[in-house]
Amino acid sequence: MCVDVPAAGDALAKVANQVRGTALQLDITAPDAGDRLLAHALERHGHLDVVVHNAGITRDKLLANMTPDRWDSVVGVNIAAQLRMNEQLLASGKLAEGARIVSLASTSGIAGNRGQTNYAASKAGVIGMVRATGPLLAPTGGTVNAVAPGFIETEMTAKIPALTRQVARRLDSLQQGGLPVDVAETIAFLASPVAGGVNGQVVRVCGQNLVGQ
Repeated sequence: MCVDVPAAGDALAKVANQVRGTALQLDITAPDAGDRLLAHALERHGHLDVVVHNAGITRDKLLANMTPDRWDSVVGVNIAAQLRMNEQLLASGKLAEGARIVSLASTSGIAGNRGQTNYAASKAGVIGMVRATGPLLAPTGGTVNAVAPGFIETEMTAKIPALTRQVARRLDSLQQGGLPVDVAETIAFLASPVAGGVNGQVVRVCGQNLVGQ
């Protein structure tokens, strides 16, 4: 299942077709997002085994200049939506036995980052969420974990000023930005049966980035 906002419908359908999946146009901040996600999974696939919370936005500003709309939008997408959806999924009792939930955190959520108070707070919330939710899935053999990327070359980080991007690339031992596939492979591991003994943990994918070490 591929999920994105209705405005991204065409791109969403393209990706879903490539992976032979189904597309669900959904605003994850909607109050019933978790229920709709589960209903789609059960109707089209019969079960829901793995949930990857990958949606995230940035609205950077120094804290002194932070506005309520910037704060609320980032917290709403990056953590509040995940909390609400997880609550609905767990309450339904219809998650598959041994289900996996994987959330995207960030090294910014571990150590903070200048101009990203809202983003860092939301990602720190993700880290706290997986630690608190782990025991709730454990009785059915399920797990919930987070992946904390460092600087990854994505469309989102491409919007960061060029000099800041160069500095970010030089902060790890590899002296380069990571790639989305680096994060994807870690998610795939945590979603697999072989990661059954990993629960409530945060795995860094950062090339020994100095942030938070």
